[in-house]
Amino acid sequence: MSTENPENTAESAPSKEWTLEPETEYRFELDPGSSLAIKLVRGHAEIFGAELVEGKTYLFGSECKAAVFTWQGCTLEVTGHPSTEYVSEETPMTAYANLHIAFEQMRVRALRDVRGSPPPTDEPAASQDPPRILVLGPENSGKTTVCKILVNYAVRAGQGWSPLLVNVDPGQGGWAAPGAISAASVFAPIPTYSPASPLGSVATSAPTALASNALVPLVFWYGHAETKKNPLLMDRLIRNLGGHIDDRYLNDQEAKPSGLVVDTPPSFASGPTTDVHRQRLIKACVEAFNINVILVVGHEKLNVEMQRTYGARITVVKIPKSGGVVELEHHYRERIRNNQFYSYMYGHIIKPPAGITNATLGGETLDDFILSPSSTVISFSDLTIYRVGAGAMAPSSALPIGAQRVVSEMQPVIIDPSQPGSGLLNSVLGLLAPPNPDENERYDEELLDLTIQGFIVITNLDISKKRMTVLAPNQVSLVGKTAIVGTYEWQEQ
Repeated sequence: MSTENPENTAESAPSKEWTLEPETEYRFELDPGSSLAIKLVRGHAEIFGAELVEGKTYLFGSECKAAVFTWQGCTLEVTGHPSTEYVSEETPMTAYANLHIAFEQMRVRALRDVRGSPPPTDEPAASQDPPRILVLGPENSGKTTVCKILVNYAVRAGQGWSPLLVNVDPGQGGWAAPGAISAASVFAPIPTYSPASPLGSVATSAPTALASNALVPLVFWYGHAETKKNPLLMDRLIRNLGGHIDDRYLNDQEAKPSGLVVDTPPSFASGPTTDVHRQRLIKACVEAFNINVILVVGHEKLNVEMQRTYGARITVVKIPKSGGVVELEHHYRERIRNNQFYSYMYGHIIKPPAGITNATLGGETLDDFILSPSSTVISFSDLTIYRVGAGAMAPSSALPIGAQRVVSEMQPVIIDPSQPGSGLLNSVLGLLAPPNPDENERYDEELLDLTIQGFIVITNLDISKKRMTVLAPNQVSLVGKTAIVGTYEWQEQ
């Protein structure tokens, strides 16, 4: 139920009060350039598992599409002009909460095993493994939302859990930028305020005061939107990510019981990626992250396939898709990716609705999200740039009979910026971390196993002077650094 607020003035945006019954949710969608402010007036409510604080105003923008759910009932004050808003009584939250309870029991048993505590005498024998969850589903099924809800419920449980959230969807980019895969240990609820920051806030080396819930992800650079572009590279990066997670658990046994949740691209369910590549990448995730639970969101055929392939040793559960999931068209996704690159460089800049002066982004003040990027002119020789494989390779099956590649999909090829057709102008580059100094042995594909320190964009090439202009989120020396370029380009509008 909604009611108009009679206290609006000509200078203020219109506001409504929505009274939600228990186990219902207020859903909204925003148009480009618009924003929305929501304040919890009374009761209890959450956004994708992250609890709202009563009396605090939360700001949403950048074409955000989200839902405020309440278990016990609440009253919301909503200010702004959403393109769509309504209350739904049909939600999958009960099913998601039941999953959380089951995973919580797994965490408790795993922690008890790590600490060597005996199980209760009346408890039946059960696995001592923590939940390691792979979430699969087609495009527009709400996989990322499911992952956020499960992780947010875990950190809200009051048991000190810090589950790992892993994102292997290069089209989304997670905490980094589109084209990346990443993982982070989550110790506070992940907020929702913009699709350009789908998994919450990230601590950066750029000027920012953000500290309360900023994450420090481990990032690998794939460089493409689609897994079909270079599935061999994708397979390798997934296994690299899994190896780092294993190392982390070896050094911190207390972190292991919290488990992990893996968000996947829609190509793992269906689409242009061939079945061989799709199944290979799912297998890479299962093996790399030691998966013991597979959740299939709203896809009967995929559920049957996973049951047949993994059901004998892994728990496979089909879960309902939310009725609030919105079909996202191609141009929307392109706008969001461009906004992600902009936000990486400049921070999140969302103008509140007229009359709103105390809004927050996920609970943080707006100033905490503004960055000051640096544009620097460097010599071509200062930065070494590679491209993995040839720029636009045909699949192996399309080569003439008996023909072999000159450049393999996994081979780093050095790029000369002075050569015509280098393709570097406006390209996004992943800046590689330095090799481990303790490893004396070098190998050709070592670059593929290095993590990413950050991202830069080449905004200008001066071939006559052999210099280029580079945009970075902060001032940093690039002399002697190595970077990898993919197929992503970005330029300010």
